[in-house]
Amino acid sequence: MILNSQMLAALIGSRICHDLISPVGAIQNGIELLAMEGRKGPEMTLIEDSVLNASARIRFMRVAFGMAGTGQRFGRAEVVSILDDMARAGRLRYDWSVDGDAPRSAVQEAFLAILCLESGMPRGGTISVTHSAKGWQISGLADPMRPDPDLWEILAGQPVNAPTILPAHVQFAMLPLLLNDRGATADVSAEEGMVHIRL
Repeated sequence: MILNSQMLAALIGSRICHDLISPVGAIQNGIELLAMEGRKGPEMTLIEDSVLNASARIRFMRVAFGMAGTGQRFGRAEVVSILDDMARAGRLRYDWSVDGDAPRSAVQEAFLAILCLESGMPRGGTISVTHSAKGWQISGLADPMRPDPDLWEILAGQPVNAPTILPAHVQFAMLPLLLNDRGATADVSAEEGMVHIRL
């Protein structure tokens, strides 16, 4: 196997998330033990919510930016668990209307599309994910002018202009690369405030 820069980046993402999830999990366990001892209060609630959010984001990022194993699949319950935990601490909600399990590579692409939509939803809202014979659709009430119209063009397959891509927007560059590997592209459309990403 020849290691290219995209694969190396995915391996780095997997390694970082793997190394972070263990100590965050240990903090979660410690908080649960303190709660069992009766230690409660707004400070404990704040710490608990923050740790839950951190754990959910790490699990999400591990799927979105990590290395997808060949033939690996994700069950619906696991995906919904990650998204529900992420929704607890924010203004965004996620409606994963996909029955059964799905290839990890497909879930990875959907998670990257979710990140793209999130960047255009500063006031929050609901992101819905559906799957049919026509493919995947990720939709949300987003502003197509945010964060930058050029990013939506990149997502749809236009050449990447390196200065346009900031760390917060790396998903706009990574998703087309993954799609290109399987000979596919993203279709991005907007109507009545709704942005649809079709994969």
